Amino acid sequence: MLAFSESVSFDRRLAPFDIQGSKAHSAMLAKVGIITAKERDAIHAGLDAILAEIEAGKFVWDEKLEDVHMNIEQALTKRVPAAARLHTARSRNDQVATDMRLFFKHACEVISEKIAGAQRAILKLAQDNDDVLIPGYTHLQRAQPVWLAHHLFAYLEMLERDRDRFAVVADHANWCPLGSGAIAGTTLPIDREFTAIQLGFVDAKGKPRVTQNSMDTVADRDVFIEFAHACALFGVHISRIAEDLILWNSAEFKFIELPDAFCTGSSLMPQKKNPDSCELLRGKSARLQGNLHTLLTLAKGLPLTYNRDLQEDKPPVFDSFDQTCLCADVLAGTFTGAEMNRARCSEAVSDPALLATDLADYLVEKGVPFREAHHAVGAIVRIAEKLSVKLNLLPEEEVASVHPAFGPDWVEVFDLQRAMKKRAGTGMPGPAQIKRQFARWQKRLG
Repeated sequence: MLAFSESVSFDRRLAPFDIQGSKAHSAMLAKVGIITAKERDAIHAGLDAILAEIEAGKFVWDEKLEDVHMNIEQALTKRVPAAARLHTARSRNDQVATDMRLFFKHACEVISEKIAGAQRAILKLAQDNDDVLIPGYTHLQRAQPVWLAHHLFAYLEMLERDRDRFAVVADHANWCPLGSGAIAGTTLPIDREFTAIQLGFVDAKGKPRVTQNSMDTVADRDVFIEFAHACALFGVHISRIAEDLILWNSAEFKFIELPDAFCTGSSLMPQKKNPDSCELLRGKSARLQGNLHTLLTLAKGLPLTYNRDLQEDKPPVFDSFDQTCLCADVLAGTFTGAEMNRARCSEAVSDPALLATDLADYLVEKGVPFREAHHAVGAIVRIAEKLSVKLNLLPEEEVASVHPAFGPDWVEVFDLQRAMKKRAGTGMPGPAQIKRQFARWQKRLG
């Protein structure tokens, strides 16, 4: 049963937050007169010494004491007699809730910066290849030409939404649970607002943010689920990015050369270079989704308030944090060492069929309804396929026979630079918009 019920093997990583919470709690107890200033100072000194031992790897964890909280409290009580008063007016329920909210605020900040590091690596690849055009794809079929930078900026948008989500999670975590007790608070005259300020649970104006219902406070696991959701959605995004890179790295595309340090060879076939980092990023996405599902299932049928089931909320959260950090670092490294194959990109984007929609727009500008224009261009495409001729090399008489609105200037549509310049609207891949987006991301990512 001891092996089954202990949690110190995984919750010991909360030690810095647990000690931070205990120092704030003891400071509050001294403020309201429950302990003396001398006792407070002794408790703080003892906690600082224990933290130093933990950070040095010298602290001995005892599974018989079950969790991080009891391990620290017992070690402190042996050294500081006044520590016997430390647990006054608090429960492990509100203690662990506080530790985890401090953890989430820290974790969201760490992850956000790591994602920003990946964004900077992607932006650098875009800057180094700002003159490269590639085909954009729908249904994995060549669709329309785009600047490589525009495609990479799509990744930046996805990852920026992830950073925004982690900022929201951090804000939701920014409410102080201490003082809620086991379920119904305490009869002692504590000052929850003072504790909140000590721990940094404050709003933008520095005013304390304190949870408003003691039962909900100790039962609530929304922030756990929101954090795991943010990690899982980040996983979905990096999986989609990785899939693009895997395709681009294949012999069929060969748009990109991934760095050797993030690939491996085959154990049998010497010519192969496998995109391991990208494939593992796809795999990690499934793991992050599994952690989210674990937390949703864990919480779905529990009555108020605390139940021991909730001890199992930490392993998936910690795993999501660790794997998300690692994935962001690997994503950054993969892009940092990648090189674009300009010749293959140029060859692929030279396909005139990519500008078939531009040809329909050409007719629209001459007053032809779009559906009619679409039908006419479709007919021209079929003729080109029948004659085994590229779209822009069709004889003029063949084109003119399809629709009278086609003039001798129809072939000018297939000038790629012209095509890109005409995409001038907000969010489009025209040169002016690309320049604007470069400036935007450089400013945002420093």
